Parts: sequence; structure tokens; C-alpha cells
Amino acid sequence: MNSLADGEQHQSSGAKGPLDGLVVLDLSRILAGPTCTQLMGDMGAEIIKIEHPQRGDDTRKWGPPFLKGKDGTDTHESAYYLSSNRNKHSLGIDMRSEEGVQMLKELAASADVVIENFKVGDLARKGLGYDDLRAQNDRLIYCSITGFGQTGPYAHRAGYDALIQAMGGIMGLTGLPEEDGGGPTKIGVGIADVMCGMYACNAILAALHHREKTGEGQYIDISLLDCQVAWLINQGLSFLTDGNVPKRFGNAHPTIVPYETFPAADKDFMVAVGNDAQYQRFCEVLGCPALSTDPRFATNADRVRHRTELVPQLRQYTIKQEAEHWARELEAVGVPCGPVNDLAGVFSDPQVVYRNMKISLPHTHSHDGQVNLIGNPINYSKTPVTYRKAPPTLGEDSLDVLTRHLKKSKQDIDDLAARGIISVGDI
Repeated sequence: MNSLADGEQHQSSGAKGPLDGLVVLDLSRILAGPTCTQLMGDMGAEIIKIEHPQRGDDTRKWGPPFLKGKDGTDTHESAYYLSSNRNKHSLGIDMRSEEGVQMLKELAASADVVIENFKVGDLARKGLGYDDLRAQNDRLIYCSITGFGQTGPYAHRAGYDALIQAMGGIMGLTGLPEEDGGGPTKIGVGIADVMCGMYACNAILAALHHREKTGEGQYIDISLLDCQVAWLINQGLSFLTDGNVPKRFGNAHPTIVPYETFPAADKDFMVAVGNDAQYQRFCEVLGCPALSTDPRFATNADRVRHRTELVPQLRQYTIKQEAEHWARELEAVGVPCGPVNDLAGVFSDPQVVYRNMKISLPHTHSHDGQVNLIGNPINYSKTPVTYRKAPPTLGEDSLDVLTRHLKKSKQDIDDLAARGIISVGDI
């Protein structure tokens, strides 16, 4: 069975993910928390997404582009919102009201996980902090995501992805070198948020494992800045090892040469030479074998020291043929290389298509009844990820959640909606 058929099966079959039966009360919004909870939702957890009853998650309005409705006009679901809110139930609820707070307490009493990304102390002032909720549910895993953590001189500050990329060092490592007219450059997606969501998911899963052994819940304090510093990885260790601040190298690698984009006759392509044997084969295919035996370039350490001499010479050869030619010839001898794709190229790439990294789910408001989404990259052999539900419209699941979890009657829910305590969207 090919990958596409597998993906269709995961949407329609009774397959259950590894987190089936887990209930997550998601008080987060924007990207870090929603990335975490979408991942958990794909793994089978029930995610109850709490949103402001009128505005919803801020990212609903972060467009264009927006999903097109049946009449061809924009809906209230931006592409940004759609990117991280699959497999969730939307409950619109006013957290400023006593009744809203009480309902959240009741939901937390039977939840396995609470995740939130409010400013430090905000939820505690509402009676929704960890100490408040664990008093009625000592098995609760409570994860707080903030810009700078619960402690320290910056704890009170709000955190945003671009700010964290700047303060956490990744911008200083990204972009063209000074001598080429470059400057610090933000990565083109909210990677600080996304990586924090990944760290948060790992932390929650480990805490759940601990709970299985001990019965104890616990509190998790995780920050965007801490996570950003953690994934500086080899560049961070380079500084800690010798005290020298790493320079920007654009598309090149700081400690491997050649490992960067090269110009072909038609467009740039990427070469990732990982060892000396690959370098020798690279030079043979380019038609410059003497560059592989030159003592200045024989080993990777030599090539790193002499990159400014070597790379311009290699470019004189790569420019002679089109990128497809080099990709074909280098791949044939085991030298990693590939095109520099735009997103149209990514989502039409046969490997990406085969691996089901583009999926479609039914959406009642979409002009064609479908919404296109990016697939989950995890492939389990026994408990596959499942695509059960498109990103919800605001308050779409309020009636269902309040009926199932809090045993509210239809009359109770209608009353709450009439007074603006909750929003009830499409059911």
C-alpha cells in the first residue's frame, strides 16, 4: 500500500494513536503551545482548545491568506491559524467571568494535561494556576510556556518569536557575511515558537511517563528563550569551546567545506559534502580532480581553513552545466545534492508527495469542502498518527465539549451563550 493510501486510511479507519484517551485542556494560543497540542492531537489525544468567545485565537486574523469560503470570499480562518490547530475541539469561553473560570476548573479536574502561555502570574490571579488546579487533580501535568520563563530578570516580559530569534542568537548566525553586505537575518518561519512547542511536547510526554510510574502530576516551566539557546547546538558549543563568536556564512557551513549552494547554468543547487571521499568524487564529476589532491584542500580541516581560495574555483566549474545535470551526476556517485526549492517545488516533489506531507481534510466552510494542510512527519508501525478533524471554527465544539465533559444541558448552554459567557459556533 502506498503512502497516500496509508494517509487516507488514517483519516477514515478506526486506528487509534498512542495518546488515545488522553485529555488536554489547551489554554494556549499563537504558535508554540498550539504546535505542541496539534502534535499531541495527531497522536490521538483529545485537545480542548479554549478561545476568547468573540475574537478567538489571535492567529485567526493573521492574514491574508485566508481560507476561501463557499462564496469565494475570505473566511475567518487564516493560513497561519490552520497551520497548527488540526485535531482540536474549539470551546469559546470568557475567562474574565466567574462562570467561565469555574467551567475551566471543572474541565481541568478531569484533564490529564493543561498547557498555557499567558504572562507569568496571569492565570494564578484568576484561580487557574498550577497550585489551584492540582488541589483538585494531583495527577495533572501543567505546562506553562512563556517568553522568558517563570523566574529571572526578564520573567515579566512578553515573548515573541522574532524577539527571541534576535535575543537568543540565531539571527546573529543567519544571513550573509559582513563582507558580502549581509546582516543578521530572521529565519523565514516562526522557528523559535515551533521548537519551543516541540520541547514542550517532549516534556509533557516524559511527565506522563513519570506519572505512570508514580501517580504524580507535575509542573513544567518552559520558555522560548531557553529553548532557543538550547538549539544553538554546535554553534553554541563552538563559542563555549574557544570563546570566539561564530561568523555568519550565509548558505555555507561553518565547519564543513564544500557544504553550500553553488551556481549552475540555470539556477543554484545545494551540495552537502560530508567527508573527504565525497569531496574527491565531487571534484571528479566537476572535472577538476586536481582540486581534490591539492594539499590546501585534501582534508576537510584544510578546506575549512582555505575556503575563500577553494569555493570560487569550484564555482567556475559548476556554472558550466544546469542544476539538473549536476544533481543527476553527483547523486549517481553518492554526493548529496539537490535543488533549492521554492514552496511550489517542495509540495510537488515526488518524495514529499509519496510521504504524504500534504494532506486534505473536510472543512464545512471551505469553498470546495476541503482544507489543505501539512502532514505529520511521524510514522508509527502500530499506533499511526490520525487526521480526525480539520482546524475548528471558533466555538464549533462548545456544545459537544460542555455536554460530554461537564454534563451541561442544552438550556444551560443556550443561557451561557446568550449572556456572552461562551460562543457556540457550527456544530
